[in-house]
Amino acid sequence: MISNGAGRYMISLIPGLFASAVIQPITKFLQSQSLVYPLLLSSIATMVIHILLCYVMVFKTGFGYTGAALAVSISFWLNVAMLVGYVMFSSSCKETRTPLTIDTFKGVDTFLRLALPTALMICLELWSFELLILVSGLLPNPELETSVLSICLTSVTLISTVPFGVGAAASTRVANELGSGNPSGARSVVRIAMSITMTGAVIMSGTLLVARHLLGRAYSDEEEVISFVASMVPLVCITVVTDAVQGVLAGVARGCGWQHLAAYVNFGSFYLLGIPVAIVLSFVLRLGARGLWMGVVCGSLTQTTLMGAITFFINWPKMVCAVFSRMTPCNKLQLKQQNYQGYLNHFMFFCVFSPFFFSRCIALVYCCCRLRRPGKGRLVRSWRSPDHYWSRCTDPIFQVVVRHLLMPQHDLCHRVAGVVRLRADGDGRS
Repeated sequence: MISNGAGRYMISLIPGLFASAVIQPITKFLQSQSLVYPLLLSSIATMVIHILLCYVMVFKTGFGYTGAALAVSISFWLNVAMLVGYVMFSSSCKETRTPLTIDTFKGVDTFLRLALPTALMICLELWSFELLILVSGLLPNPELETSVLSICLTSVTLISTVPFGVGAAASTRVANELGSGNPSGARSVVRIAMSITMTGAVIMSGTLLVARHLLGRAYSDEEEVISFVASMVPLVCITVVTDAVQGVLAGVARGCGWQHLAAYVNFGSFYLLGIPVAIVLSFVLRLGARGLWMGVVCGSLTQTTLMGAITFFINWPKMVCAVFSRMTPCNKLQLKQQNYQGYLNHFMFFCVFSPFFFSRCIALVYCCCRLRRPGKGRLVRSWRSPDHYWSRCTDPIFQVVVRHLLMPQHDLCHRVAGVVRLRADGDGRS
């Protein structure tokens, strides 16, 4: 019964996958032009519509929990319609709106070399948590264990949207600072992002710990489920902190172009350490769902420690040289982007993905309230021309950097290092 319901829920989510595939490139297209306000407004509008739509689809139309998945798909397509309309008709995108030609596909190989490791890095981490739900079906009481793990995973995922949004903003800012030859600026971005994220994570985990007996009641009225969730909250709080830190560190890795290294770390942390430990604790030591979550916490702590060590020992001036050495001609025309967009990215990220997490919560609540099984309780379950940029650039450091990019490759790092030192001396920063 549980697997059949999950299958129907997943089938209803399929239309939303295609919408998400359209939303992601449009989001990056607008972010690269610092057009974050349209993203923010469209995300807020989508979230407001989604809340009403989700309630109607779940409780008024008779679709039940599958209505939550249908609401996600419809909301994603509404967001696509708003963003596509803005890109097509807004004057802000006039100069970057280009027809589809063969030149559009130039540089796809370079893009894939970054995109594929990024996708692998994210998937390896997310799949490890989802694997908990699958493995929990083999436990002695799969209905209770699966329900509790689903509640904990949904709560962690919802809380993690904010730190992952900060990580997305940090990724953009780190890439901008490195591209403009400012290693001290990139270092400052990491420190600020980590400070914001750690503060928020401590507050959220502390609140969650204090209200641990209320968390289960948000999803179910079964006392067995509520007490089990309350006992899991201390482990969940650790996951909230590690996920928050890891969200920023992953963003820094993307900004530095180290996606492949982060993918190796994720694979080793979760699949060579975390998941085996989880299986041993759960099935050999018979700790059940707690053992599964302990194993993932072990993997998450290892992942955060390794990524933190890598970030701590980054040689930022050397990283600037590496960034300049692998730039394509198209990248060289985009060395300077404005700096005000970062503070909105995390909120926009939260608004974009809130419909999915809200629907997941609604589906769990519906299952807790409506689905019954006798004797076993309730179930839960175009870049512009060079003249355009050169004529508008008044920063002498920027002009020196661009001029050096046109020099032979073997002399590049020495010249960039000189520019970095010149800028550091001028700003009074090391």
